Amino acid sequence: MKKIISTESLAKTISKLKSKGKKIVLCHGVFDLLHIGHINHFKEAKKLGDILVVTVTQDKFVNKGPNRPIFSLNTRMESIAALKDIDYVAPNMFSNAIQLIKLLKPNVYCKGKDYKNYNSDTTNQIKKEALAIKSVGGRIIHTVTELFSSSRIINQTNLNLSNQQKSFISKIKKNKEFNSDNKISGTMNSFSNLKVLVIGETIIDDYVFCEALGKSGKEPILVLRDMYKERYLGGTAAIARNLSSFCKQITLLTNIGQKNEEKQFIKKYLQKNINAVFLNKKESPTITKKRFIEHINKTKIFGVYSLNDQPLDKEQEKTFNTKILKHINSHDLVIVSDYGHGLISDRTAKLIIKKSKFVAVNTQLNSSNLGFHVISKYIGANLITINETEMRHELRNKTENRVPLIKALSKKLKSKYIHVTSGEVGSNIYNKTTNELISCPAFANRVIDKVGTGDSMLAILAISLYKKIDVKFSMLLSALVAAQNIQNMANKTPINKINITRALQSYLK
Repeated sequence: MKKIISTESLAKTISKLKSKGKKIVLCHGVFDLLHIGHINHFKEAKKLGDILVVTVTQDKFVNKGPNRPIFSLNTRMESIAALKDIDYVAPNMFSNAIQLIKLLKPNVYCKGKDYKNYNSDTTNQIKKEALAIKSVGGRIIHTVTELFSSSRIINQTNLNLSNQQKSFISKIKKNKEFNSDNKISGTMNSFSNLKVLVIGETIIDDYVFCEALGKSGKEPILVLRDMYKERYLGGTAAIARNLSSFCKQITLLTNIGQKNEEKQFIKKYLQKNINAVFLNKKESPTITKKRFIEHINKTKIFGVYSLNDQPLDKEQEKTFNTKILKHINSHDLVIVSDYGHGLISDRTAKLIIKKSKFVAVNTQLNSSNLGFHVISKYIGANLITINETEMRHELRNKTENRVPLIKALSKKLKSKYIHVTSGEVGSNIYNKTTNELISCPAFANRVIDKVGTGDSMLAILAISLYKKIDVKFSMLLSALVAAQNIQNMANKTPINKINITRALQSYLK
């Protein structure tokens, strides 16, 4: 008998077996590292019926953090199928077990005893699964076998974490504030009441996926054939989207083109808890950055930008500053991402710093502002996030070790926190008040696209530091956010609080 079958085939098989009076038991999970806890769980589940079927979460739906799952879907299914108590194994064709239960209609849905307390489930999925099994005439039963954690076993080995990552996580685990799933969930939920004002340019990222045909027969140029196009919200619109699952109230203060180009597209993809306030910049289009991508390897070939990076005229600068004054006092913190395309003047920057209760800033060098756009107009910001290359450019220093440079930048900018990202090396944060420098390793092992990663780190680090949450935990949180962001093209998928919470819980087992 073939044990590993498709979900559709499993549904038909279960229907036939039930018509013959067989009692069907379903177990579902990731089963990333098969261990004695799983084996005993299956043994106990088999005793609850005649046929035991196991469904396995597909790789793309595993939300236990970057670098997971350790083993591919096929490997995990083959391991489970090798057990004598298992009758059938199938991949879950859905993103969760709710639809799966309704399709398969088992008599019993079996979960471990660690899922018995619905209040400790950050996803609220177990409660929904219990309702789903009830709706098809079945019941949920929790096994009583001894608990083991795949995540804990994986974290204690070198399967998932480097020695540097393990060392950093072990320091956080010593803090009792984060020694349980409930406490981690409580920390993450504490962001929900924050009112955040996001200021800066909105950017439309047009990605044109192409096939490289080769050199033109008559001219020395590369010829491409366009295959398909995807469009993503970038710039501060992406920051607002990334915050939307963490904070209930977000205001986005941004600019678009004089003729409202892309306004409907922007509003369509902003979540309902984001209040967008637009300034129509005179004689300007909505900033659009078109990049041509080789569709197989996802390699960027070249870009074409549509923008007017001249500063606002005095009338529009006054209008923009009036909008800032209208909103700034009613928000807990301000997040500024300044792309140097003419929206935020020196006067506006000083106004933001002066009037904010807490302000976090990221300025970005790019091909159109190199040598003209500097972070030093934000002296006194509470948090500065900057790429190491940009820091070296600001300090005109290519070679010196980054640690003294970070401290020099802190002194120059008079900022409490200076956060410097260094790609695959990770990031450092310096607290001027305590003179403490903390290094956090990177957690992404699969880089698809770096666009938007610094912005996502800035946003989540800002709300965490504003809430005065432990700095090491805050750094881990921002690193996991970056790892999620960097695995997508641009800002295709906004950061999801539940996924990040699950990742934190997984790593801090």
